[in-house]
Order: sequence, then C-alpha cells, then structure tokens
Amino acid sequence: MEQKNGSSFTGFILLGFSDRPQLQLVLFVVLLIFYLFTLLGNTTIIALAHLDPHLHTPMYFFLSNLSFLDLCYTTSSVPQLLVHLRTADKSISFGGCVVQLFVFLGLGCTECVLLGVMAFDRYAAICKPLQYTVIMHPRLCALMASASWFIGFGNSLLQTVLIFLLPLCGRNKIDHFLCEIPALLKLACVDTTVNESELFFASVIILIVPV
Repeated sequence: MEQKNGSSFTGFILLGFSDRPQLQLVLFVVLLIFYLFTLLGNTTIIALAHLDPHLHTPMYFFLSNLSFLDLCYTTSSVPQLLVHLRTADKSISFGGCVVQLFVFLGLGCTECVLLGVMAFDRYAAICKPLQYTVIMHPRLCALMASASWFIGFGNSLLQTVLIFLLPLCGRNKIDHFLCEIPALLKLACVDTTVNESELFFASVIILIVPV
C-alpha cells in the first residue's frame, strides 16, 4: 500500500455520531443547551472577577483564567460538532484538523497545569495565612499563569507535529467527532508503539504531576 503523509490529504471525514442518525437531533439540543450554559457561566465568572475590586485576589485571578480556558476549550470543538449534527457534510480540512488538535490539546493541557497552580495557591492560603500575600504576589501569579499556558501549548505543539508526521496511507475517516490523537493514531499504517509510549509519558507529566 502506498504510504502518504498527512499533508497529502485535502481533508478528513469526522464520522462522529453518523451511525446513529435518530439521536442526532436529541444530541444537538442537549449539547446546545449545555454549551450556552457554559458560555453564560464562565463569562459571568470572568466579568465578576474583573469588575468587583473585592475579587482582585490570586484565587479569582486563577479562576478567571480557568473560566477563559474552559470557554475556549469547549468552543474549539462543540460549535463544529453542532454543525455536523445538523448537516450531511462531516468533513474538515487538513489545516482545520491540525489547528483543532493543536488548540484543543493545548487548552486541555494548560487547564491541567493551571489546576495544579490553583492547588498551590490554596495550600499557601490555608497553611501559610500570615505569609500568603507575600508568597502569592501579583508578579508570581502572572508568572505561574503564563508558565501554565507555555507548558500546555508547548506539549500540544510537540504532540501535533509527531502525530501528523505519521504516514496515513490514504485513510481519512476519523472515528470521532473531533481531531484527537487516539483517533488519528488509528489511521496510521505504521507501528505507533513509540508514539503511544511518548503520549503516555507526556500524559503522566501533564495529568498526574499536577494532581
């Protein structure tokens, strides 16, 4: 079988829930409602954290960052899913798939690291109450938030490059509703053991260490 790398494709087909057409309308309504509540809830948190001077504290600084992350994280996949649930066209361009994977994975990784940062903030507040304002000064908070974004998107860049270097041998049907690494690995026509091992190691660092 002729081997081609991902750049030879013009696009992918996201199979998603196409095998259950009778559920697509129900899923569309449910997801739309939850998506709108997500937008409303996170936007409210961000607005309150910026408008109320009493909430200008490290905890609400990180919380507003997390809410912004959550907004972007859901928006990177849900709107496209909603469109695919109501139309017959399930395709996504190669560039669109690359961007979606990079953004979706980057935001997810950043959120994991930021949750670890928030845990440290709460530890300092509870265990070092008299030194809390000295420890968690604004510069350190900004540095820790920036580091979370840098680590998250740095890992995402590495994973995205590695996954799209794999030859796909003409396969372009993704058994998922978005471009995600496990689904893309199934399209590869070569041994993916090294990629899976590297992905497992990265997952341990990003998921387990913050916990």
